Amino acid sequence: MNFPRKSVFIALASLMAAGAAQAQLVKVDGSSTVYPITEGVAEEFQKAKKGAIKVTVGISGTGGGFKKFCRGEIDATNASRPISAKEMEECAKAGVKYYEIPVAFDALTVVVNPKNPIKQLTVADLKAMWEPAAQGKVMKWNQVNPAFPDAPLKLFGPGADSGTFEYFSEAATGKAKSSRGDFTASEDDNVLVQGVARDVNALGYFGYAYYAENKDKLKAMPIVNAAGNAVYPSEAAVIDGTYNPLSRPIFIYVSEAGYKRPEVKEFVAFYLKEGAKLAKEVKYVPLPAKSYELSADHLKKGKLGTVFGGKNEIGIKIEELLAREAKL
Repeated sequence: MNFPRKSVFIALASLMAAGAAQAQLVKVDGSSTVYPITEGVAEEFQKAKKGAIKVTVGISGTGGGFKKFCRGEIDATNASRPISAKEMEECAKAGVKYYEIPVAFDALTVVVNPKNPIKQLTVADLKAMWEPAAQGKVMKWNQVNPAFPDAPLKLFGPGADSGTFEYFSEAATGKAKSSRGDFTASEDDNVLVQGVARDVNALGYFGYAYYAENKDKLKAMPIVNAAGNAVYPSEAAVIDGTYNPLSRPIFIYVSEAGYKRPEVKEFVAFYLKEGAKLAKEVKYVPLPAKSYELSADHLKKGKLGTVFGGKNEIGIKIEELLAREAKL
């Protein structure tokens, strides 16, 4: 039987609409650092649910994610730093309450081109490169340290909406978002990877997962810690606290309203069950089992809010995070 073209279109549209209505939707956005874990969890969860629940995971940066989250546009947001005082205020104005769930630790990694001869960097070196006063002035490696090459300094880093940008700038210069502006910025860490890989004089920074995925193209820099030891980013160095000050917790925040929906509750439960395994797969440091149990308990008891008070704390260790979460 030959249907008129318009009738076929209407029939197809109706079928598509029916299919879309059957699949429940969970919306997540935010940090590119946390993205590899959440995307991995989302893929495994959707397979387990056989299409009954769809999870979308965007990358708008930690700041961008919180903007959407506090407007009630998404169910959860990935964050590579704790929620800020301003974001807490915005969420409160909009009546958005939330659960704070630490999902892993990251060794924020400073990388250079494999042909770069530099052996290590100090926090003072990072400050000299990245502080606002360096803009337009510190343009060569040997201006950072006379022992470094007489070569152009090409910098790559996350954009202003990135939690990684905020954490790194505070760790390096002493103040969040206090950074020179004349560098190549992108919210997409893969753009930063390619930039450093293509330029022998380049330096950049991002979450460890992106370095681990591109070890053949990049060289990680050991950072001299407070004890005077140059330490490479690694799981062991994060656990024992020696990779400091660039070791940090990473999170998802889940809205109270979203969590009341069965599909969101199922996704979060799956995340707490499988997140540690998937964090390890993408080369982040899983938290102890007790941490995921604490988060599950907070969800069960309706313990909302943050244990950070709107501040991004540099150098917090895993055991300190656990002790703090236990007091929520």
